[in-house]
Amino acid sequence: MTEAKPVPATADAAVHVWLSAYPKGVDWHQRFEPQPLYRLVDDARTAYGGRPATNFLGKVMTYAEIGRSVDTVAAGLQRLGVGRGSKVGLFLPNSPTFIVYYFAILKAGGTVVNYNPLYANEELEFQVRDSETELMVTLDLKILFDKVEALLVSGVLKQAVVCSFPALLPTAKSVLYRLLKGKGLASPKASKAADRLVMEVDLVAGTPQLAPIAVDPLEDIAVLQYTGGTTGTPKGAMLTHANVYINVQQSLAWVPQLEKGRERVLGALPFFHVFAMTGVMNFAIAAGAEIVIMPRFVLDDAMALITKTRPTVMPGVPTMFIAMLNHPKLKSFDLSSLKFCLSGGAPLLLETKRSFEALTGCKVVEAYGLSESSPAVTINPLDGPVKELSIGQPIPGTIVSLRDPDDSAREVPQGEKGEICITGPQVMKGYWKKPAETAAQFTPDGYLRTGDVATMDSEGFIYIVDRIKDLIICSGYNVYPRNIEEAISSHPAVEEVTVIGIKDAYRGEAPKAFIKLKAGTSATNDDILKHLEPKISRIEMPASIEFRDALPKTLIGKLSKKELKAEEAAKGAVG
Repeated sequence: MTEAKPVPATADAAVHVWLSAYPKGVDWHQRFEPQPLYRLVDDARTAYGGRPATNFLGKVMTYAEIGRSVDTVAAGLQRLGVGRGSKVGLFLPNSPTFIVYYFAILKAGGTVVNYNPLYANEELEFQVRDSETELMVTLDLKILFDKVEALLVSGVLKQAVVCSFPALLPTAKSVLYRLLKGKGLASPKASKAADRLVMEVDLVAGTPQLAPIAVDPLEDIAVLQYTGGTTGTPKGAMLTHANVYINVQQSLAWVPQLEKGRERVLGALPFFHVFAMTGVMNFAIAAGAEIVIMPRFVLDDAMALITKTRPTVMPGVPTMFIAMLNHPKLKSFDLSSLKFCLSGGAPLLLETKRSFEALTGCKVVEAYGLSESSPAVTINPLDGPVKELSIGQPIPGTIVSLRDPDDSAREVPQGEKGEICITGPQVMKGYWKKPAETAAQFTPDGYLRTGDVATMDSEGFIYIVDRIKDLIICSGYNVYPRNIEEAISSHPAVEEVTVIGIKDAYRGEAPKAFIKLKAGTSATNDDILKHLEPKISRIEMPASIEFRDALPKTLIGKLSKKELKAEEAAKGAVG
């Protein structure tokens, strides 16, 4: 077996400052052997076969059952023609089906292409064509099936596998679903594209034989993970088997406190997103944990599910923690089973972290990553010093270098602001069919550029200042939205806030704040400005404040600036 590419041999505390204060029990120098990604489910089946793997709306499957299903489906996919390099799309909500087909595609030799179930037809068509997806896997829910059917009818997609949603439910719930919600189910056999559909029952019929595929973990692409496209056309990050497999091992190495085979992980984040793919699904499987799966995050359902199933680990995004804290019947739920929560996807505001930890007694650990790094790059220690507002230290085998945004070959002096640039075994192979964009994403010495500006302290803890693309140039001064957001969020009436730059006839750009207030509270423009006076400089003061009932979010729950920027751009310059 080939070994993962080693990180540069400069691993001493004088160069890597984080080594002087690294978490006890975690070895930064640890070496990780690259493996085919499907080894995660094979190894879990061997070690934890009789233990629960998934709990979906009350129906539990063991690791042995999941493992057998993966092998059966993989053989069926091979019979359909899926082989080494075949691109197979997953157009699915969180479910055991997602997990089974994810690993079955890999075991058949194919590449997983993750799709957002809320994509419009044009977005789906672009990604199918760009990724060269040959086969799509979906459920017989009309909301999903109708979109796949349109792709088949138009000729954009060649073939699709349709799986049964009612079959995922406990027997009684399955019968009730068909009786009460049958209108939500599609009729694939009556479809205009019926000749290009394969029903799951037919895919796994008989006794198909799985042909083992030789996988090169360092070269073969396991997942094409499309970026959000908020700054242009979405690009497919080519994540190899080794990239994703090792990132899971790096993350596990960070939490030696984890009791393998005994944890429960709440799977509320969408598996198609890179954070949940690695940080929920793959992480939980590698740890032999039970995944309590939610098709999507619904606040009331999540609170009730935590109370009932008592998960010990909850990966989430800041808006989830904020919503839970502000639940009107918060005291009627029991969140005490949680040992730790992992926050990622967006900056975690200090007020949110403190309040959630005080409520639950668990530790909220902020992490940082991106699609191009499978995604984990840095995590805060589970035990040891808590450095508020930090995204933590580099995980094992990962080097973080802060570079001059205008000269990525130059590392900035320690303590100064620089662009986060990284190298490690989890960094992508490149962008699918985009060599120019791939070259632009890396520094001359091969570090991945992230577009995030940060500082690093003397113990290697990193503090994000802001996104380079979100930077506001106000009268020639750099103004960072996150600093303003932190200050506004400390007002007791503020539930959520996001700040963008708007055109200003005098200053070029100026900050504008969009605020959602907590239920039952009130605040005026003047209240917010008065609150900010001792906290931020005059140049950072919002030129405009707009109160809204809701702020736009991505599907994963991150506050989204894209829609607000588009609205403001349409208005023109502010006089």
